[in-house]
Amino acid sequence: MSNQYTAESITVLEGLEAVRKRPAMYIGSTDIRGLHHLVYEVIDNSIDEAMAGYCDKIKITLHMDNSCTVSDNGRGIPVEIHPKEGVPAVQLAMTTLHAGGKFDNDSYKVSGGLHGVGVSCVNALSEFMETTVKRNGMTYRMKFERGVPTVEGLEEVGPAHSTGTTQRFRPDEEIFEVNQFDFEVLKKRFRELAYLNSGLEIEFKDERSNEREVYKFDGGIIQYVKDLNASQTNIGDIIYGQGEAENVLLEFAIQYTTAFKENTYTFANNIRTIEGGTHLAGFKTALTRAINNYITNAELPKKLIKRLSGEDVREGLTAVISVKLPDPQFEGQTKTKLGNSEATGLVSALVYEKLNTFFEENPKEARSIIEKVVDAARAREAARKARDLVRRKGALSDNSLPGKLADCQSKDPSTSELFIVEGDSAGGSAKQGRDPKNQAILPLRGKILNVEKTRFDKMLSNKEIRALITAMGVGIGSEEEEMDYDKLRYHKIVIMTDADVDGSHIRTLLLTFFYRQYEELISRGHLYIAQPPLFRVHKGKFERFIKDEPELETFLLNRVGGDITLITKSGRKVTGEPLLETLDTIRFIKNKFEEADNMGITPDLFLTMLHYPKRIQFKHFEENDPEEFKKDFSEKGFKTDIITEHDYESEKERVYVVFEDDNGRRTRLGMEFFHSKLYKRAYEALGSLREAFGEFEFTLEVKGEQRDVFDIFGVYDTVISEAHRGWQIQRYKGLGEMNPDQLWETTMHPEQRTMLQVNVEDAVAADAIFTDLMGDEVEPRRQFIEKNALMVQELDI
Repeated sequence: MSNQYTAESITVLEGLEAVRKRPAMYIGSTDIRGLHHLVYEVIDNSIDEAMAGYCDKIKITLHMDNSCTVSDNGRGIPVEIHPKEGVPAVQLAMTTLHAGGKFDNDSYKVSGGLHGVGVSCVNALSEFMETTVKRNGMTYRMKFERGVPTVEGLEEVGPAHSTGTTQRFRPDEEIFEVNQFDFEVLKKRFRELAYLNSGLEIEFKDERSNEREVYKFDGGIIQYVKDLNASQTNIGDIIYGQGEAENVLLEFAIQYTTAFKENTYTFANNIRTIEGGTHLAGFKTALTRAINNYITNAELPKKLIKRLSGEDVREGLTAVISVKLPDPQFEGQTKTKLGNSEATGLVSALVYEKLNTFFEENPKEARSIIEKVVDAARAREAARKARDLVRRKGALSDNSLPGKLADCQSKDPSTSELFIVEGDSAGGSAKQGRDPKNQAILPLRGKILNVEKTRFDKMLSNKEIRALITAMGVGIGSEEEEMDYDKLRYHKIVIMTDADVDGSHIRTLLLTFFYRQYEELISRGHLYIAQPPLFRVHKGKFERFIKDEPELETFLLNRVGGDITLITKSGRKVTGEPLLETLDTIRFIKNKFEEADNMGITPDLFLTMLHYPKRIQFKHFEENDPEEFKKDFSEKGFKTDIITEHDYESEKERVYVVFEDDNGRRTRLGMEFFHSKLYKRAYEALGSLREAFGEFEFTLEVKGEQRDVFDIFGVYDTVISEAHRGWQIQRYKGLGEMNPDQLWETTMHPEQRTMLQVNVEDAVAADAIFTDLMGDEVEPRRQFIEKNALMVQELDI
């Protein structure tokens, strides 16, 4: 194997100037997706080393300050002086957009990193980035701040007994709207990468929660299919094939199950192509052709001889298709659709050849598969008849519309709205309260079918779903020609369900139906979720409808603010608007305490940290400061140890602080926690209160009565308790509890209502969450519940 990865391999295409000015052009967005994209860009370089055969272990760590470290044992980025640019090659790779070894076909035959803009873009959008390279028996380090090298330049920091690259970066808070990485989202991506690169070990650790996962699948995509079908009744063994043609590498694994849903996962250069593309088209063609060819040529009973469509042969199929090609072209709405035209024919030829061989060598399994897909074809014919019946009944004449639909008078779809309402009671209120000119009401009885695990023909036999299909007028089917969105009768389709667990379930079932059967309706912006108020607050003749808990608290505090006076120990009186601002600050700090608690930091410890006389920084642990620090915490009941450990990935020291309370509970924090936004913002907020009030000893005066309070949270709780006094608060669970005029005023009046528009921000994540929560497998739902159980704020049982 050639190891020609040197400074000459680094090719320069353009500079970094525009990245910080227009980050969304380079990473797609500055929200949570863009934040995760930074990690993907860095890990792609390590994956490229693995695909080239030089790396078999990658370690990713999320730190307390929301920085991220990605470390691999590949060859290490070249550090020699670049012959043309006159700077170290690592500096060039880190500071020049599209500079890297991937444009030199001798260094990387295929590369996943080409779908983005490289690690230099991550560098530009990071508050700091630290690159450590082990190469040529030496460890090198280079530091950057917002893409600019620091004055130290490339440093030699000591000998190295291995090779590899370690990147540590912290996304810039000036750029990103969200700066907290999501462990669950990243975990799924890393698991996929481990499946797609058999033998590669990926270790993922989150120091914020001490969660740790290690993925290594020697079986590769065969193991992937096996795990996907773990809870299914399988038909035959997994069929696996691989091949290469014209520098395109193909791997595929398929297995049939007794289920009705198709699960096909396609990848190009390790990138999940949720929208498919040319490689998927080639696979589908080959699969249909191979099965029809076998039916024609094999000696099968007459009942199994049938010409099958692509839909028939994919029912119950679980497939993973992975292609690796030199110059991938991505397109589509989410840039996750492979566009390389050459992939279609190459994939089709290779898959067809492998399947033909398998069927000839395994006639018993082939027969089982044929029985499954022929049965699917018969069901498909039944579904086609049902669909045609629905379509005929759905012709655009008022006489054919479902009887339960209270249609609107307008025939202009752009001004017409359809409210899908749960139950006859709410339907009655909605019908009486609506504007009949342009608002239609369709009440649904009970819960519709979960289409995620229901056969198409059974779905069409459901009365509620048929009524919904007919009312919309678009048609139904998996082929594009069967759907005509120009015939959509309402340009606003609004899901309006109760605010209880049944209402949430019905809303989820409807969203599953629309996402799986009418995704284009969502992408065109026609689907909405109504936001009926949760509360009715009244006193005497006054009443107000309130959307949620935070708004209720704000309303009550505003009403009581003038009746309460906060008196500090020095005698200063705070009331009215200044008091409300103080209470907002306290509420902000309360939220930060909850975040810290989720990270394993007890309220007592966090409060002690915030009360430390100065903001804790690294310098407090140098020279004489540790003793002062330990003494202060000891007086508050915490023993403190400062531990230094050597991090062998980055070849530098990491400092940890261990706190132990009187009960022996130990909390170990990386020093970087004190650089986190959580700590800094909480410290600043508490500091502003300390500056304003001095000691936290207060007297609250309420209508002439006084009571002493000795902490800020006591102030908040006392005021909230007082604010509730005298108000009647009704929590709505069902829309039927509202009078028609109340439902109109709060939820349906175009000028007063609030509605959420449904859209798909991340197609991969959306597909995964519907599969996990609504699919056949129980385990993903159980894991989701276990993960999120403690975050439930309102449990309706």
